[in-house]
Amino acid sequence: MSIARRPVVDLTDEEARRSLPLKWGVPEDVIPAWVAEMDYAVDPVVLGAVQQALADGITGYPVERDEALATSYAAWAGRHFGWAPEPEAVHAVVDVTAGVRLAIDVLSGPGGVVFPTPGYNAQHGLARVTGRAEHLLEVPTSADRCEIDLEALDRLFAQGAQTLLLTQPHNPWGRAFTRAELEGIRDVVVAHGARVVSDEIHAPLVLPGAEHVSYLSIEGTHDHAVAVVAASKAFNTAGLRCAQLVVPSAADRELLAAEPMSRNDSWSPLGVVAARAAYDHGDPWLASLVERLDQQRTLLGELLAEHLPEVRMRPLEATYLAWLDASAYGHDDAAVVALERGRVMVSPGASYAPGTTGQVRLNIATSPARLTEIVERLAKAWR
Repeated sequence: MSIARRPVVDLTDEEARRSLPLKWGVPEDVIPAWVAEMDYAVDPVVLGAVQQALADGITGYPVERDEALATSYAAWAGRHFGWAPEPEAVHAVVDVTAGVRLAIDVLSGPGGVVFPTPGYNAQHGLARVTGRAEHLLEVPTSADRCEIDLEALDRLFAQGAQTLLLTQPHNPWGRAFTRAELEGIRDVVVAHGARVVSDEIHAPLVLPGAEHVSYLSIEGTHDHAVAVVAASKAFNTAGLRCAQLVVPSAADRELLAAEPMSRNDSWSPLGVVAARAAYDHGDPWLASLVERLDQQRTLLGELLAEHLPEVRMRPLEATYLAWLDASAYGHDDAAVVALERGRVMVSPGASYAPGTTGQVRLNIATSPARLTEIVERLAKAWR
């Protein structure tokens, strides 16, 4: 049975500047296409739930264990992915990066953390925050497809690393790893007695032609892995501060429960309200969003072929973040050139892959008209 859709509504420039102060906090002649926020109005059902919560005066501390949130996520995951954790495995955290840090702090051994690059820039250095070494597992810019090099992963574990920080789907690669790929990762991890922390915040944003497979859905992972998930990326509610840590192992849950309250930053009750509304009632809007992002993906390919034929973009399977290789146009820092000459703000590739040149991350979650202007401006800047 088809879902009765709720439409995605584009924000005007004025609305975007008011609603997205970080992303749109740029000079008026600059188009922002950098930070991972969408230029779309929040799903009215989610917004209405938050507005009602405020009207009810829900501005105090959240409950320590929200059974309704856990049940909502488990049901949502079952509908979308054909796999769901037991509700008792789902625990609130303030955001995904904090959840990753908490899991490494409490559950991982003292050895280093393997971090595939290009990798999410906010998690670069996270290993050091937990007192561990960071081991970069680099994907060459020349690679036709972004994949985890299992032989390299094996070597890093043999050298003393004990945890893999996996991003599934991957930001900024735009990959949704297949079941076979994840099984290969599991085999290497198990061989070394290592752990996996899987950041799965982009799971709702897998595009047609691919599917999301949670690492925790792979047989033989529950004793060494956790996943960190959230509705906030797909529903544009990052500022409401609520993610979920999925901990299938009862022994791991006991370790986390034994930690002092100061170990886990407090999440927001409004974030819980937004997450529950998204999980329980957001499917009609999410379906429209995925359709829109699929259209934007197609449009980007057409625009690059027309205006920037030398730019290399690997197939975008998930997220709304395209990883572009503009090195053919001869600019070491293509992001700086884009801003100075084209008045477009994109994310510099070197912040995701230290030492690389000519790479940028481009956010396509905007209107077709804006995306068209973005690429036209990039062409004037880079060519």
